[in-house]
Amino acid sequence: MHVKIKLALLCAILFAATGCSSRKDEKQINMQKKITVMQTQLKKLLDNTNLNPEGRYAVINSMANNLIAEKNYNQLILFLSDWVERHPKDTYNTYWLFMTAYVYMQQGADPMAAYYFDRILQDYPDIMVKNQSVHFLCLQHLIRISTRPSDRIKYFNELISRFPSSVNITELYIRLALEYEKEGEWDQALKACSLFIEQPDAATIQIAGVPDAYANAKQLVDFNNSPKDWTFESLDALETAVKNAISAYDWHSLDKYKSKVNFFVMNWNQTGTDSSGEEEFSMRNFMLGNSIHFNPELDDTSNPNEAYLKTWGWSQYISVWYLYFRKVNFPVDPEIHGRWEWAGIYFGEKF
Repeated sequence: MHVKIKLALLCAILFAATGCSSRKDEKQINMQKKITVMQTQLKKLLDNTNLNPEGRYAVINSMANNLIAEKNYNQLILFLSDWVERHPKDTYNTYWLFMTAYVYMQQGADPMAAYYFDRILQDYPDIMVKNQSVHFLCLQHLIRISTRPSDRIKYFNELISRFPSSVNITELYIRLALEYEKEGEWDQALKACSLFIEQPDAATIQIAGVPDAYANAKQLVDFNNSPKDWTFESLDALETAVKNAISAYDWHSLDKYKSKVNFFVMNWNQTGTDSSGEEEFSMRNFMLGNSIHFNPELDDTSNPNEAYLKTWGWSQYISVWYLYFRKVNFPVDPEIHGRWEWAGIYFGEKF
């Protein structure tokens, strides 16, 4: 008895599922039939030579949207590209090629999409569709899908020069600088950084994926504009000079050895964004009258790019200071790049 009930219930479920699937398939078939009839009617309208440009645009756009509804993307690409080839003077060819590129992008065919977006920019006039510039949209998509920095540099520059009121100029300048860096075009990267820090909102803007944008750009520009005469050829030379000056209580030399750009003094629990720049921080105020000592060796956490020298005796409040040395990263000038500088001081014992 129970088996019969279960079988009946199973049959009912299967019938309901089959019925739903059948109704769904029937609905889809009816929709496809309607679209086919509509496409035939639209095709007849399109063949009418008396249609004005706006009328042709409306017909072609409807036909394209019908193909999108059917997810018939291959037919859509064929239809639009064929129309452009056969009607080179159509005012809306810019938009038809944009639709073609967008469909390729949606299918994951970014190289083909990029080809069409770039073709539009090179060979077709800009037009406004739904109050939007097609060239502007092309540039935005190209920046997103392009893989070469040289291409993104070209598109960033075009956005800045052609559509300054439609983009965030401040953000684009720093992103342009980063692309120039990837290409090794250091002079152009510096120029873009300079333009970035000149913007009124540069110090406060938050840019996704680019932390501390203002601090890093300003440091690069300031360093470029400085004499850089405090740098040493090697870490050994810098370490020896600093130790000799401490041993001699020569605060004049220590002040000379400090970096004159972005020298910092801070506690270990502070970050680069909240450290205080202390280019005018003088060792005289802490050296006179105190007994200063240093470890004979650099701290064991030092590495090929950064080094720490533990010192103590500077103050009754915070006796231990770690002097922070770093390798100069400045490819703009090969004679300076790779030298060493005393960049800052960390107060207190390391955690």
